[in-house]
Amino acid sequence: MSRKLRILIAKPGLDGHDRGAKVVARALRDAGMEVIYTGLHQTPQMIVEAALQEDVDGVGLSILSGAHMTLFPEVMKRMCEEGLEDRLLFGGGIIPGEDVETLQKQGVGKIFGPGTPVQAIVDYIHETVRVGDV
Repeated sequence: MSRKLRILIAKPGLDGHDRGAKVVARALRDAGMEVIYTGLHQTPQMIVEAALQEDVDGVGLSILSGAHMTLFPEVMKRMCEEGLEDRLLFGGGIIPGEDVETLQKQGVGKIFGPGTPVQAIVDYIHETVRVGDV
């Protein structure tokens, strides 16, 4: 029997709108994943500490504030420093295509824009993250 995927959903920075993050968190939970939602106004350090404590398989960032080119790389850097470089880092929000391309070249997984069907996110995580048997 395989264990459930554990995914952390985080809202870094000063962005105060979390409806999309909550919709994604619920969809992942409904798809059988264990979801940890950190809440608003998380620092990269807080996000990575939570990822370590919760032993997650992936981290999803929801960013609408325009700070994605700072926050994604900082979270990724801290994940690598803490030995989490093998965990999926993905995200969503209002992020221009050229920035998505740059972030993906830096190692960030898929980034989902507004209106993405939640099933596409669920499918992506299932296709990307593999967990061993318990």
